[in-house]
Amino acid sequence: MDKCDYCGSRIFFGGVRQDGRRFCNNKCYQEGYLLPMSNEVPADVVQQQIDTVHQGNCPKCRGRGPVDVHTSYKVYSLIYITRWGSMPQISCQSCGRNKQLLMAGFCLLFGWWGIPSGLILTPVQITRNLMGVFSPPDPRRPSALLEKLIRLHVARQVLANSQAKRPLA
Repeated sequence: MDKCDYCGSRIFFGGVRQDGRRFCNNKCYQEGYLLPMSNEVPADVVQQQIDTVHQGNCPKCRGRGPVDVHTSYKVYSLIYITRWGSMPQISCQSCGRNKQLLMAGFCLLFGWWGIPSGLILTPVQITRNLMGVFSPPDPRRPSALLEKLIRLHVARQVLANSQAKRPLA
């Protein structure tokens, strides 16, 4: 089973392929242009940012960390239309767990109503949310996904700064 090169989510069906990379959806594909640039960010800059985020306050509730990436999954369907996806968020464990439980409930209510995909994907997405609730990232150390997202964030900032400094034509 493939993983999205941008967000790291598992890709069960579909996805977008481009230049030897695979993305779970168009949003991740659109952000994927930053991947090569993110690998050029110096390790010390990344580590400083990781330490600041991981040991900082939660951006959702402003409570104490540690903070990491918690991914929730959703599915909703109606007759022959089924939509599903993953939503990584940087937050404390409590906020991550709450979002995963909320999305499990959302899937339970709105996922079943599509044939056949809703019937297949709903238990998968509920299980993924519950797995996230019961096996969150290790609070003692930042996850690889947190490092990746911070690398991408720094690359986005560098790109924005370089574009802002360009003279107008």
